[in-house]
Amino acid sequence: MVNKKNNKKRVGILGGTFNPIHFGHIRLAEKAVEAAALDQVLFIPSGVSYMKDQSEILPARYRAEMVELAVSDNSAFTMSTIEIDKAGNSYSHETIRALQEREPDTTFFFLTGADTVCSMAGWKDPASIFEAVTILAAYRSSVSIKGLKEQIEYLHDVYNADIHLIAVDSIDISSSGIREAVKNGESVSGLVPSSVEKYIREHHFYQN
Repeated sequence: MVNKKNNKKRVGILGGTFNPIHFGHIRLAEKAVEAAALDQVLFIPSGVSYMKDQSEILPARYRAEMVELAVSDNSAFTMSTIEIDKAGNSYSHETIRALQEREPDTTFFFLTGADTVCSMAGWKDPASIFEAVTILAAYRSSVSIKGLKEQIEYLHDVYNADIHLIAVDSIDISSSGIREAVKNGESVSGLVPSSVEKYIREHHFYQN
């Protein structure tokens, strides 16, 4: 449990391409709400992700619509277009700064997978990210986290990063696996919300 030290609003930031959003994302957000007493989680579809091949990513408006469908039944979840609305590449440190300027009295948390923690030092301006937010990192409880803890200690020593681990046993669902399943005509029921599966089928996404 991440202690609640004041009465500020507590908001989680969960960014990604969401190509498509799936239950791994949803369960990470649910666990983060429990672990850190979050008031809200912002799901932020990326605009232009500089680290990924854009040819394999659906246009932002479709990904945003799928996120909207996926989070609509949880009052604590909100879809934000802050990165989609911005011209050029999407950078986490810029998104965090923009959110803090909009809501200066809010405490922000950055939600991510444990594997991402190991690469964050290579992101653009990681120091500003670690200074601005607490990181909530999801891991599978069945996997050894010795190496992960060593990386967290390193990031704390170098950046004074505040990183907390959250056990989430459904995070091995992958968007790439879902796209492959759809391409092969397989069911993705149980991997994505039914509303998202219907949307994908109706628009014939990921079929070729």
